[in-house]
Amino acid sequence: MEHRPFGATGLQVSRFGLGTLMLGAWGNADRDECNRIIHQALDAGVNLIDTADVYAAGESEEIVGTALAGRRDDVIISTKFHNPMGPGQNQRGNSRRWIYQAVDASLGRLNTEWIDIYHVHRVDPSTAIEDTVDALTELVRLGKIRYWGTSMFPAGQFVEAAWAADRRGAIPPRSEQPLYNILARGIETDVLPSCSRHGAGVITWSPLSGGWLTGKYTRDEPSPEGTRAARFPEYFDAGNEVKFDKVERLQAIASDAGISLIQMALAWCGVHPAVSTSLLGPRTEEQLQGLLEAVDVSLDEDTLDQIDEVNRPGVLLNPDDQDWSSPDLEPSARRR
Repeated sequence: MEHRPFGATGLQVSRFGLGTLMLGAWGNADRDECNRIIHQALDAGVNLIDTADVYAAGESEEIVGTALAGRRDDVIISTKFHNPMGPGQNQRGNSRRWIYQAVDASLGRLNTEWIDIYHVHRVDPSTAIEDTVDALTELVRLGKIRYWGTSMFPAGQFVEAAWAADRRGAIPPRSEQPLYNILARGIETDVLPSCSRHGAGVITWSPLSGGWLTGKYTRDEPSPEGTRAARFPEYFDAGNEVKFDKVERLQAIASDAGISLIQMALAWCGVHPAVSTSLLGPRTEEQLQGLLEAVDVSLDEDTLDQIDEVNRPGVLLNPDDQDWSSPDLEPSARRR
């Protein structure tokens, strides 16, 4: 598998990483199969595994920690903090207090002495970015983490974090983890250019747009049993109606190129020069095997031009896919 520079960190990461959202109670409760999925990915050349403390209430991290026994030195582990991990009001967020608790808990579940990339899972308007930057810098200096980054930060928030670090002689974010796929290209306008300018690696997620770019969802047929759309019918709300037309056109482009829609969608995610790695998020061994078929696929200029005609650069088709809404858009922030 191809390996690429991770921003200006000096790290080399595999073209595809393994996302573990679906490993554990949220997706696959069979721990033996989850272990096999991780080893299958590593054997295929994947060297970055991404998880988060909130995934299945910590179970995903435990699965990763167990699977990596004896292979830890060869793997770059990315995990995240921010989301609630208990009933207490201080068991969440980006405060210095919670960061110190969260990292120790993640280290324990992952059964490791260090985390390679520790991501701030979302923006926390209630916490001064300086406090978050200082706490993460201290974790790097203590050796508990190697780098820190952000996830789903708008470009302005990412740059503010970098500036805060510069002003304080602290360590800046070296990674961003945004949503990115053919149907959700909003980050091409400012997030990806900002990451490039600041030397940050980029780990993209949802390359198949929650299943839309697998071709298994159609207007006329019910969602296949067990799919994400069958479990979350909001995937077919009015805001996503336009996706059916786009997917049909993309299917035709992939067919003309002699590849599957899945292969085209996955290969496309790594075309942008700012993208370091794209996360595969399988639930089963069979799914992972199918996703790995895209490892050696590349797209020619004509195919890329046709994709651009279906969804123009910088366009996010459905704003609900963004999975984050700025608190500055709330009525209380907009009205005197």
